[in-house]
Amino acid sequence: MSDPVRLERNLAALAELSDAEKIAAFDKVGLAVANFSGSLEELEKAVGMLMVGYHFGWKVLLLVHSKRTIKKYEAILDINIKEFFPAEGRSSKRSMGLDLAKQIGNFWQVVSGDIKVENRRDIEDIDPNKND
Repeated sequence: MSDPVRLERNLAALAELSDAEKIAAFDKVGLAVANFSGSLEELEKAVGMLMVGYHFGWKVLLLVHSKRTIKKYEAILDINIKEFFPAEGRSSKRSMGLDLAKQIGNFWQVVSGDIKVENRRDIEDIDPNKND
């Protein structure tokens, strides 16, 4: 069973897209589907990255995926994540990896793997006691 207070806090952190932006995202997926040939699983993962990117931003995507995977999904979607998404989306504060990278002070070393961060791909609930 879902905790309604927890759910409300997390819902409040979702991206606020205009109707035009929602239509553009749906159209981007349609174009990717029409242009794609290959494993349906790869298309599905790329579409998932597109949806998650709106909420979390490109920094979190770089913490979650390898450089090779990002390039593959960008090609499928015909986007550049750094141009298409904000650096940090409204839900990025839920990313354990981004939070730890900020605490460490070197985001790019965490992305590259030079600094190992446990749970860098995990998200957590919004902490109402934490100020950003």
